[in-house]
Amino acid sequence: MIIMALNCGSSSVKYQLFDWDKKVVVAKGMVERVTMDDSYIVHEVPGHEAFKDEHDCPTHQAAIDLIIRTVTNPRHGVVKNIAEIAAVGHRTVHGGEKFTCSVVIDEKVIETLREVQHLAPLHNPPNIEGILAAQAVLPDVPQVAVFDTAFHQTMPEHAYIYPLPYEWYEKHQVRRYGFHGTSHLYVSKRAAALLGKKPSETNLVTLHIGNGVSHCAIKNGISIDTSMGMTPLEGAVMGTRCGDVDPAIPSFMMQKENLSAKEIDTILNKKSGILGITGRFSDRRDVAQHAEKADKRCKLAMDIEAYRIKKYIGSYMAVVGKLDAVVFTAGVGEMSVETREMVLEGMEHLGLILDKERNKVRTRKKETLITTDDSPVKAFVIPTDEELVLTEDVAAILNGTYANHMSFEYSFSKPEFERK
Repeated sequence: MIIMALNCGSSSVKYQLFDWDKKVVVAKGMVERVTMDDSYIVHEVPGHEAFKDEHDCPTHQAAIDLIIRTVTNPRHGVVKNIAEIAAVGHRTVHGGEKFTCSVVIDEKVIETLREVQHLAPLHNPPNIEGILAAQAVLPDVPQVAVFDTAFHQTMPEHAYIYPLPYEWYEKHQVRRYGFHGTSHLYVSKRAAALLGKKPSETNLVTLHIGNGVSHCAIKNGISIDTSMGMTPLEGAVMGTRCGDVDPAIPSFMMQKENLSAKEIDTILNKKSGILGITGRFSDRRDVAQHAEKADKRCKLAMDIEAYRIKKYIGSYMAVVGKLDAVVFTAGVGEMSVETREMVLEGMEHLGLILDKERNKVRTRKKETLITTDDSPVKAFVIPTDEELVLTEDVAAILNGTYANHMSFEYSFSKPEFERK
């Protein structure tokens, strides 16, 4: 049984094909510059050289048509015909309060996604376009929506309600939702397995640090707080997003620089964060390299990011109770030795004792303990696998075994699980 995962952005479509019977990824790739000129596909099959093909994709349906032609191509493909694709899982960014778990997509689901798309105007419209396109290309194949926000729907009311006029929540659904849910779910289950504990008995702080960054407080296996808010802009310092700032600053700068609401929104989302501080870089590899060469603003950017992550760890330790572990994941969390060391440096009084030798790991394949054996609180580097969460949700829905994540046992929550 082949399950296809689709992640549709405004100008790209990522895909992965997973052989459920063999439990292996058989192909993955991306169509870039969708709805723009010079679009192309990059298709990767394990053990083979990547295949690139330039092809106009003025719509998401054209992009998914191209993906289907590529994966069924006699030379580059991995399936003989589309009948081998049993289901499609769609990464869907925002489900609002309507969805607390993954669901089979029907007309009612699409209608509901349209009702909440004002909460994620940059993400939900292309997600919906991708769903409709996949339905058109694969009309007889079940389609499943997997939500970034679903994992955080266990947050208590006092954690997700903002201190704003309450009618804003009642009329416009203004509240904290959180994102990167599938990533936090995956690494929290793996951390519990590495600790030899049940998820329901495990307290964690999970740190998803990539270009986008979110942190999560997990108590007894469920999300009780998270750093991103109604949108992905709130919270930690990110590659180009500002994270937490004085809410009066945007209006102040709009007056000082005569900026429109759209312009200030663009600045906060695309010209701030690490890029805003350094003035040149958002990629942490570039920042670390230039910080070593005494670039003061690159060093400052690293200091600011590490300092703010420390504060989130401390605040989340205060609410989860006795902490079992801190988990680093995503591109920066998995690869940046420097960031992890700066974050954990000086946290011995909170029970986190870094082992600098263990922390030298730079890999997206290996799970690593980076604290000392006698550290009261452990710290792990755990490569995330959001596509596997999506795939297992889809397979379970097809098999009729799916349930909420505390009642459903994922393959990766088992101690004997090995990442392939």
